[in-house]
Amino acid sequence: MLVVTVTYRTGETLRPFLDSVRTASVRPLEVVVVDNASGDLTVERALTDAAGARLIELPDNRGYGSGIAAGVESSQPSDYVLVANPDVVFTPGAIDVLVDAAEADPAIGAIGPRIDNPDGTVYPSARKLPSIGAGIGHALLGSVWRSNPWTREYLAEGKASAAGRDAGWLSGACVLVRRRAYDQVGGFDPKFFMYFEDVDLGARLADAGWRNRYEPAAVITHTGAHSTSKVGGAMAAVHHDSAYLYLASRYDAWYQAPVRVLLRVGLSARKRLVTRP
Repeated sequence: MLVVTVTYRTGETLRPFLDSVRTASVRPLEVVVVDNASGDLTVERALTDAAGARLIELPDNRGYGSGIAAGVESSQPSDYVLVANPDVVFTPGAIDVLVDAAEADPAIGAIGPRIDNPDGTVYPSARKLPSIGAGIGHALLGSVWRSNPWTREYLAEGKASAAGRDAGWLSGACVLVRRRAYDQVGGFDPKFFMYFEDVDLGARLADAGWRNRYEPAAVITHTGAHSTSKVGGAMAAVHHDSAYLYLASRYDAWYQAPVRVLLRVGLSARKRLVTRP
């Protein structure tokens, strides 16, 4: 089975990820670390060599989804591709729990674990696909009234730690994708540099007849040790641009042009608001 992560100036953050991967499955694993032109990779080279992982050094920063694609394309055929951030830590056997659940249901195209935050709370990693209505409500009120119905619906709060269930999409921080499903839909769309590539993948898998499944019996912790939030406004701007790309692709009919214009205006205004000094 293939495990792929993408790094960018990650350094020692990679060590607990690599250490935990080996105890997360009894199956043979091919672990690939794709680096997006970080520069000095002294630490990453030493860590991947010690862990028996393979390091791919890209000549330029292609973003998360394209980095994953580079790792998949360079690897041996496998039944599953596990996509994960380099700052997640697996509990023992977590990967096997995901694979066993996927093996039990051939309709599952992607399956994601319960993702814990460092403080023990559960991150809402299995969500509904965003609609324009819910997106507007969440965008306008999410930061000032978190319990509003649109934000709760979008995040599927209250369901994150419940029993296994289907979802619209699964967080790209850690998701197991059936290789046949991945190949059928073409993997991650390279037009998303960062953010919404996982939303888009979930939507395209569903369009192709596959199920996105949340399996809380598999548990990981997202430490946030290499969080993109550290770069502040720049990533907030990328997030809003990716949101427009996703929604515009889902409402792409000629008669929906006014909707796309409203989306661009609204998201551009909110981007300026959240990225201003």
